Amino acid sequence: MRQIHTVLRRELYSYFASPLAYIFLVIFLVLSSGLAFYMGGLFERGQADLLPFFSFHPWLYLFLVPALAMRLWAEERKSGTIELLLTLPVTVTQAVIGKFLAAWLFVALALVLTFPVWVTVNYLGDPDNGVVLASYLGSWLLAGAFLAVGSGVSATTNNQVIAFIVTVVVCFLLVIAGFPLVLAAFRSWAPNIVVDAVSSLSFLTHFQAISRGVLDLRDVGFFVLIILAWLLATVLIINIKKAD
Repeated sequence: MRQIHTVLRRELYSYFASPLAYIFLVIFLVLSSGLAFYMGGLFERGQADLLPFFSFHPWLYLFLVPALAMRLWAEERKSGTIELLLTLPVTVTQAVIGKFLAAWLFVALALVLTFPVWVTVNYLGDPDNGVVLASYLGSWLLAGAFLAVGSGVSATTNNQVIAFIVTVVVCFLLVIAGFPLVLAAFRSWAPNIVVDAVSSLSFLTHFQAISRGVLDLRDVGFFVLIILAWLLATVLIINIKKAD
């Protein structure tokens, strides 16, 4: 645990030592709040909830989280610091977990900083704060899944732009996997078991279920398994490239 904490602390420091952290925070806070109030009609709906606020999170994460994740390993490869990192008394698994947790905690900070929106809704009405808390948890898990995908993709290249584009594409496909149009395309040639498998991979479907305040273990477990699977893939990719 000490080694993971060391990597985590190093990564968090690197975020705030560059403009990246502040740019990410400002863009996320402005867009998430602005979209909720102006496009989501948070006031005009006449309902005391944060549904319009959270409904935009998957689409914000689709671009903001890959921008955060692309540097996890691509930058280390390009600068050559990955060799230095792996010569330290830290295993590849510990390094992967530490870097991922640092990015995930950073996203958690961004979510915490949106508390004025929550306070505003509570001031204006009487929302179900249990549903709001579940939505925050779902949003954080969704961001973690995006980060894990980005970690795996970033480990394959030393080009951050390529890592960003590929992560966006992969995450977009995983978000829309449950859309009727996508499922209809699969139904035209694939058996039902394949269609159901594709539908079950949808990030959006599981996130929406949690954001309704229903903490089903299947939805939470889905995100946990996605995170673990992509982090394992990251470890395997780095070990393969290290052996080359």
